Amino acid sequence: MEPFRFMTLDPAHFHGALVHKEMHPAIAPTVHIYAPFRTDLMGHLERMASFNNREINPTYWQLEVHARPDFLVRMLKEKPGNVVMISGRNRQKIDYMLASVEAGLHVLADKPWIIRYEDFPKLEQLVQLALKNKRVIYDMMTERFEITNILQRELIRDRAVFGKLQRGSDGNVVQIRSVHALMKLVAGHPLRRPSWFFDVEQQGEGLADVATHLVDLVNWILFPDQAINLLTNVDVHQAQRSPNLISREDFQLLTGEADFPKNLRANVRAGKLEYFCNNRVSYSVNGIHVGLETLWSAEASPVSGDTLESTIRGTRATVQIRQDHFLGSRPELWVIPVECGPSETRRELWRWIENNAKAYPGVTLFDNGSRFRIDIPKALRIGHEAHFGRVVNEFLGYLKNPASMPAWEMPNLLAKYYITTKGVELARTGADS
Repeated sequence: MEPFRFMTLDPAHFHGALVHKEMHPAIAPTVHIYAPFRTDLMGHLERMASFNNREINPTYWQLEVHARPDFLVRMLKEKPGNVVMISGRNRQKIDYMLASVEAGLHVLADKPWIIRYEDFPKLEQLVQLALKNKRVIYDMMTERFEITNILQRELIRDRAVFGKLQRGSDGNVVQIRSVHALMKLVAGHPLRRPSWFFDVEQQGEGLADVATHLVDLVNWILFPDQAINLLTNVDVHQAQRSPNLISREDFQLLTGEADFPKNLRANVRAGKLEYFCNNRVSYSVNGIHVGLETLWSAEASPVSGDTLESTIRGTRATVQIRQDHFLGSRPELWVIPVECGPSETRRELWRWIENNAKAYPGVTLFDNGSRFRIDIPKALRIGHEAHFGRVVNEFLGYLKNPASMPAWEMPNLLAKYYITTKGVELARTGADS
């Protein structure tokens, strides 16, 4: 089989470069980039150049750059590749994807695919069009490759350890929370945010953007290999939003721009930008109640970086991911007995570890008497940037054999973006569903 030929369309987020952090034999080394000539493009080229010029295991990408105002029209006309990679500038992303699939191209796209509920019909159209044209479209859900999420998914499937998911509306059965940082390092370099990143009409609020991962994880962990029907299985109950206030000085540090651009000045209050990036939403899937929160902080901890914590309550035990400073702030997986005593939970956990020793070598148990930590070896902790390589491998597998994509993937994608965009709509109107 000939290598797949990638085209990058209007790269505006660093995830677009991380797809190419490593070479892959199934991807041709020449990548065509179609984009307007602006700072987003330059940032992408700098990241690609850093991969080619690093001392250890350098890449050898050959870039053909088509920087022109009619970049989309030219790409669809010339089509030097058969796969389009899209990241950033979220509002128009769905239109890019529709045009690409209509032209017979496969699409690998970073989240979010839509940020407004009014664009949901376009997403439905995209899914139907991809099915009709027999094209593969794939969402870059990197958190599915984080080992703590994988093991949490495995543990709650073990009835002897976890029992069944709790039911009822008295509190949330699932609580999941992420904190992302505006200032961070990417591929070893300080990240410079484009000014449009702070325009929620372009980037999306936190729930529409980063919380896409959280909603995906809830469905993927709780209901493995099950299709979720958004019309019959999903209810979005209520949502809230709150802003971060960003000073002019911090905006300069984050973007490199001297002042707030004109398109953001309507959101400036008393010299600070009102940036609505924090959201909370309460919803249920298959009757299971979920409380989700996504927040942005000014700067990542030098130890922990971005954080994701989740608690899933079962009838026999609670399985929890959290990040504790005394453990180095990396995500750790805990099991807390609920119905049965510690001795029974300990016995069942050792059984689970022994049964999964081949799949997850080196995993063991830390026992403090009343709760238990699943001790995960360093070899299984590959890190966030390496997750992109796993996403690419999975996507390539679907390109080689489209029938291998699970039947639940597209229904659950629709359910995911219904929750995120409907939640933002409720938060903005202040209404309950």
